[in-house]
Amino acid sequence: MKIETLILIVAIVIILFICLLVFLTRYRKCPSDKIMVIYGKVGQNSDGTNRTSHCIHGGAAFIWPVIQAYQYLDLTPISIQVDLRNALSRQNIRIDVPSIFTVGISTEQGIMQNAAERLLGLRQEEIQDLAKDIIFGQLRLVIATMDIEEINTDRDKFLEAVSHNVESELKKIGLRLINVNVTDISDESGYIMALGKEAAAKAINDAKKSVAEKTRDGSIGEANAQRDQRVQVASADSSAIQGENTAQVEIAQSNALKREKEAESMRIAVAAEKVQAAKALEEAYAAEREAEKAKFSREQAALEADVIVKAEIRKREIELAADAEAEKLRRQAAGEADAIFAKMEAEARGFNEILTKQADGFADIVQAAGGSAKDALMLMLADKMENLMRVQVDAIRDMKIDKVTVWDSGSGGNKDGKSSTANFVSGLLKSIPPMNEMFEMAGMSLPEFLGKNKDDAGKPDEIIEIVEQAPVEEAAPQPKEAPAPKAPEDEDY
Repeated sequence: MKIETLILIVAIVIILFICLLVFLTRYRKCPSDKIMVIYGKVGQNSDGTNRTSHCIHGGAAFIWPVIQAYQYLDLTPISIQVDLRNALSRQNIRIDVPSIFTVGISTEQGIMQNAAERLLGLRQEEIQDLAKDIIFGQLRLVIATMDIEEINTDRDKFLEAVSHNVESELKKIGLRLINVNVTDISDESGYIMALGKEAAAKAINDAKKSVAEKTRDGSIGEANAQRDQRVQVASADSSAIQGENTAQVEIAQSNALKREKEAESMRIAVAAEKVQAAKALEEAYAAEREAEKAKFSREQAALEADVIVKAEIRKREIELAADAEAEKLRRQAAGEADAIFAKMEAEARGFNEILTKQADGFADIVQAAGGSAKDALMLMLADKMENLMRVQVDAIRDMKIDKVTVWDSGSGGNKDGKSSTANFVSGLLKSIPPMNEMFEMAGMSLPEFLGKNKDDAGKPDEIIEIVEQAPVEEAAPQPKEAPAPKAPEDEDY
């Protein structure tokens, strides 16, 4: 029962998770620069008919799976270049009106529905071509209802008529007119140019007339201004002269009073300067006297300081040098002692390590020999036998034997029946030191073909027999060389 309940709970959780995932994947948010058009089963209108779509600008909505779908309409403005040529005006004069229209999808509720019904799924170029056709037709219609003078002079009226007609038609497909810019208006007959020249001539004549009138008014005003200037200048000169005279009198009185005050001030100043100069000299003499005394004391102190300080410095230098030398010797002695101690300690550790390792090695050899010291010694001698043999070989290695030649005819000419080669080998073997004794001292024995005991070591007959049995390459008999001719005085008669 518990397992069935657990399975039911897990199934419910999975179903809820799937529902949540579907809800999250089908809940769509509409960007601010787009219109989201939901189509499919979206409800009914107020009159009971089915709605073709539901438009949302901003916000979000849940898109039911299977029964609903959605697309976006881009609100990016579309710029349309309209080059209208040979448009017929009300005066039957053909004119050219190049202009630029800026349109975009409207966000008004009713017009937005028209856009969803007529522009959904179209590319921007297709929308642009559709709007251009509407603009061309309405622009020709507006020009046909107006005179050239109205179009040329009253641009606001012309643009207002164009905007009203074009926008009313664009709303039918869900667009709105954003801006109209008429770049130029011209005609093939030159009527607009003539109107411009007439207006320019009239403006020039009016300007010339206005300039002449302004020049006349300027001359009259200039004469009146000059008259008033002369009158006012004369009156001002009179008042100025009177004021100057009065001012000069006051200046003279002021100068006299000034000189009187200056003389009194000069007298007081000269007297004060004399008194101050006398006091200054007195103070200067006293200061010089004190300065001389101070100079004498300073020079005396400087001489004493030079002698005493130099002696003190020299004494201190000697003491510091002695202390430094003593410290140097102490440190050298301590360093040498430490070095000797460290060296001896290192050597002792080295010897101890060597002896320890040798002892461990000997112990391992004895253990390998089954605990027998004799067998261990035999193993060590066997290991060193190559070196011992090398020492014996080195004893005769430096002997200079340039060549050994054995002449043997192969016949047994000796009494014992042995060949010359056999006798030579026998003598050579007899000259080798007995080695069996050395092997027995080491606890070993030579191979049987080299002898079995010490008594037979001095009689190498068996070795000789073995050597005789071994094949020996003997030099073939060589023809005797003819002796070299002797000098007359050396000939043997």
